[in-house]
Amino acid sequence: MNDRVDAIVNARLQGKEGLYRLAIAGDRFAEITPQPGTVPGDDRTLDAAGNLVAPPFVEPHIHLDAALTAGEPRWNQSGTLFEGIECWAERKALLSRDDVLARAEQTLRLFADHGIQYVRTHVDVTDPNLTALKAMLEVRERTADRVDLQIVAFPQEGIWSFPAGRDLMTEALRLGADVVGGIPHFEFTRDDGVASVRWLVELAHRHDRLVDVHCDEIDDPASRFLEVLAAEALRLDYGSRVTASHTCAMGSYNDAYCSRLFRLLKKSGLRFLSMPTESLHLQGRFDSYPKRRGLTRVPELLEAGLSVAFGQDSIRDPWYPLGNGNLLRTLDVGLHACHMLGMSWIERCLELVTDNGAAALDLDQYGIAPGLPARCMVLQGRSPYEVLLGQYPVMASVRDGRVLVRRAPVTTASAY
Repeated sequence: MNDRVDAIVNARLQGKEGLYRLAIAGDRFAEITPQPGTVPGDDRTLDAAGNLVAPPFVEPHIHLDAALTAGEPRWNQSGTLFEGIECWAERKALLSRDDVLARAEQTLRLFADHGIQYVRTHVDVTDPNLTALKAMLEVRERTADRVDLQIVAFPQEGIWSFPAGRDLMTEALRLGADVVGGIPHFEFTRDDGVASVRWLVELAHRHDRLVDVHCDEIDDPASRFLEVLAAEALRLDYGSRVTASHTCAMGSYNDAYCSRLFRLLKKSGLRFLSMPTESLHLQGRFDSYPKRRGLTRVPELLEAGLSVAFGQDSIRDPWYPLGNGNLLRTLDVGLHACHMLGMSWIERCLELVTDNGAAALDLDQYGIAPGLPARCMVLQGRSPYEVLLGQYPVMASVRDGRVLVRRAPVTTASAY
């Protein structure tokens, strides 16, 4: 569906009382005005029916090149990150352009149906042919009418530890990758990991690209590459363009070290991403009992004034066999796992899948305000609490004034 609308009426906005009319001129928001009460809609308006209207969902961390490959050629039976990498290496050998195009576009259609309009995908570039990267660059163009896609040059098997790793990363940027990735905890040695972080941040700075590093995605409290990433970002005054993904080891650091680390993190201004469903699944695999949850210190980072967003990480791939594209599911799991079900957290929880993801993607034209692109979604519920209770599919998704998705509300016995 691609019908154009001139306004959204009977909308509730986060942090505001009453109903609002969001006027749209062309592809941008015009006036946003309070309504005295409910008003009738017409064929040129979208009636939010008193539900919450929010900026589109942002998926800040996904692996589209691996999406929908779970069980091919075999299942990850141990549930570990490392067996997942082994399974993927076998599947990667079978990649073709058409294979990547089909699976990535199918997954992005699923995302669009759930109100996601901004996506950052990591693409494995530890492949001498760069098959997945070249295909994903096509996907970025082919799907631009429904999603903004950022592509990370991701060295799944290492920069220092993979033959010609640095050359492949550099070539990926030349071809058009938007973001420089890394995986220092997977490099052969601590020294290699440190060198890879310093090299990749310098590369991004030199080419004016963003940075998003798989950082310390392991339960090992000795994995401390985050401090290196933060120090490099601070040295180059690049923190707002650098994202640390996962940082699972932070959940195993002692509090004395974290106290010192947080001083550096606040100075650097890094962005953080946590993938709660996947981390709960992959981490803690070497524990007996008690088992660690494997997540980073999400509430502590937020309380320190740092930006944290949640992402899905995987949709049915060698690392995670589930996933349906609904970020509200991810949000629900993350709030549970991070002990964030106090009402003060719930009232601001949508930031974890909207505004904070936009910050990680360095978006400067995001939100609901006059002059910004008319991109938003209608969620079923009058408040973040009601939205979280239902976790229903979005009622509508609007992109540049066009309605991409429109569906009737789910009718069940009221929980609220």
